[in-house]
Amino acid sequence: MKHFKHFINGKFSEGSEKFETLNPANGKPWATFPAASEEESIFAIESAHNALYEGQWSKLNATQRGKLIHRLGDLIAKNASELGELETRDSGKLAVETKAQSSYVADYYYYYAGLADKIQGEVLPIDKPNMQVFTTREPIGVVVAIVPWNAQLFLSATKIAPALAAGNTIVVKASEQAPAALFKFAELVHECGFPPGVINIITGFADPCGKTLTTHPKVARIAFTGGTEVARHIVRNSAENFAHVSLELGGKSPMIIFEDCNIDGAVNGIIAGNFGASGQSCVAGSRVFIQRSIHSKVVELIKQRAEKIVVGNPLDSKTQVGPLATIHQVERASKVINDSVKQGANLVFGGKQPSQLKEGWYFEPTLLDCANQEFDCVKTELFAPVISVIAFDTEEEAIAMANDSDYGLGSGVFTENLARAHRVSAKIHSGIVWINTYRAISPISPFGGVKQSGGSREAGIDAIHEYTRTKTTWINTSSEPMSNPFIMR
Repeated sequence: MKHFKHFINGKFSEGSEKFETLNPANGKPWATFPAASEEESIFAIESAHNALYEGQWSKLNATQRGKLIHRLGDLIAKNASELGELETRDSGKLAVETKAQSSYVADYYYYYAGLADKIQGEVLPIDKPNMQVFTTREPIGVVVAIVPWNAQLFLSATKIAPALAAGNTIVVKASEQAPAALFKFAELVHECGFPPGVINIITGFADPCGKTLTTHPKVARIAFTGGTEVARHIVRNSAENFAHVSLELGGKSPMIIFEDCNIDGAVNGIIAGNFGASGQSCVAGSRVFIQRSIHSKVVELIKQRAEKIVVGNPLDSKTQVGPLATIHQVERASKVINDSVKQGANLVFGGKQPSQLKEGWYFEPTLLDCANQEFDCVKTELFAPVISVIAFDTEEEAIAMANDSDYGLGSGVFTENLARAHRVSAKIHSGIVWINTYRAISPISPFGGVKQSGGSREAGIDAIHEYTRTKTTWINTSSEPMSNPFIMR
């Protein structure tokens, strides 16, 4: 089996313990990884701290940092195919998707490389005589980035790139599920020539690794993508070090399909938003509200197209839906679907593991037709290719149902009415609204949610400010000595 090592302080090292990961396509072990102990986790933090305040990184100017980040983007682009294939073997995501996404990840590093020397302060028009006051933005400190198993290379880029551009150092905790691509990325970091300790990549379990990283006093910022329950633990842990915490959490995103939409485009959006990445996406549009007059037609078109979807080996270029990442997801999806059918949901198609695939954690594209939102399949984030559709009559009803959720990450609206598109998008409680498209992303565009989807934003210009703190400098420009502090004027 392939074996990977931690990357700490510019060197590769074995962990005190090891664990195996399984290939979702066949359920068999394929690689081993080190599990970071408390001591190894502390060493990674100390290495990042030393690099930030004493090492060569602290002596580089912003333009020099930007050039290093840009070079890292070049190496990612050059190695995108290998990175993608590793992620496919480890997570089960389609190779055509992981390779394309790995290539696009380079653009995030290019974008923030260009912003590195454009982080500016300002001169304040202060209300005191003989005072010049200005602000500067400084690195916030040691950053800990914790990413989930789906799209680790991409989700870490949205944290690593702006953190480095702002001058910070970082410890990345790869998920213990499917971390291979990030450990290959560590080799590129080493090849790129970053000073030791600037980027550290480890993996391990919640205790001791995760707990140590989120409570250590030298950690200034925790950037987390994952589930709400883990997020609650991280927020509680951060009370130990008062680290700034940013959260990009799950979703149960709504898609509203109006009768005046382009139906072919809407059906494509529904399929892309739910069966793309085998449904393993935090922005999956798994609550689909369809105006009653076109409900039956849209459901039938989804069914017709779903029946032609090729489920199989994610390394095969003909495959359109691969396996789920873990057997737990298969079991959870099966239970929720069965419970929903008992509650009265109509199983239109799918709902089980494909009989022709004897190995691996595959699950059929699935659609349930529901009378309302009280069914388990409508309320539960499944991370599986499962759609729940509900008919609606009025625009107001659709908006109310879309907002009736604890989550608020993504949303989609399909309509040819421009006024309605603006009106509805303004009323939906979510961080992202896609109109007549879905799952589009860019390093230029902020990404994040509201409510239990988290309130932070990644990507875009504003994200880089999340990795800085403002320093205010006062300069007395008077030639006279400072006045007597006991005489008030």
